[in-house]
Amino acid sequence: MSLVIYEAEGKVAVITLNRPEARNAMSPELASALGEAFDQFEADDGLWVAILAGNGRIFCAGADLKAISEGRAAGLITKEEGFGRFARRQRAKPVIAAVDRPALAGGFELVLGCDLVVASTEAVFGLPEVKRSLVASEGGVTRLPRRIPTNIAMELALTGDTIDVHRAHALGLVNVVCEPGQALAEAKALAERIVVNAPLAVRAARRAILDGLETTEAEGFGVAARLGAEIAKTEDFKEGPRAFVEKRPPVWQGR
Repeated sequence: MSLVIYEAEGKVAVITLNRPEARNAMSPELASALGEAFDQFEADDGLWVAILAGNGRIFCAGADLKAISEGRAAGLITKEEGFGRFARRQRAKPVIAAVDRPALAGGFELVLGCDLVVASTEAVFGLPEVKRSLVASEGGVTRLPRRIPTNIAMELALTGDTIDVHRAHALGLVNVVCEPGQALAEAKALAERIVVNAPLAVRAARRAILDGLETTEAEGFGVAARLGAEIAKTEDFKEGPRAFVEKRPPVWQGR
């Protein structure tokens, strides 16, 4: 059985954690398979958006504590790519998390590593690391306070308690709330709203937002201008206005 299911549907890659018998807990083997899947996605010019999903009753329960207790932690976290070879991965293309069930500990950190989140009413999110004398160091204590108010991030990190999808949505962590079993379908619908746009411009806009968060507003304008100038050199930059004038849908080439 493949630990990660990789499917390409049009311009969208669906990457599914497939270790349901272990609640999709991240083992070294699963981390390796997940990293290879995202390597494949990033290298494929025909794929513009990825969806990260989880098979079974849990999106991802975090690190495989059994593997850690057996001394098999090597590979769970890498210096360059982080937890599951994803949490700190440097990538160009957008990724949507499709969360149908609980995302806990490292599983929540995988979600925080995505650009957009679709979640069902059966999803919950939490950082229970402190209950095991651990620190949520793969995005939990770093990214969460940049996404939601600091005191709420403190609440989650210090109590280890979970929040439901409705509170997560109200806090801005979740883009779309859906019925149980519909997270993947709704994530695909969101992906289709993205892939109708020029892929290089989408990547540049994503990069401008992320880089701009690390700068002053004035520096952020500079980042956006630099990326915009790069897009102006592409064939798609000419195609957009041409398609508008000719009253037809644009045909993006990604170059």
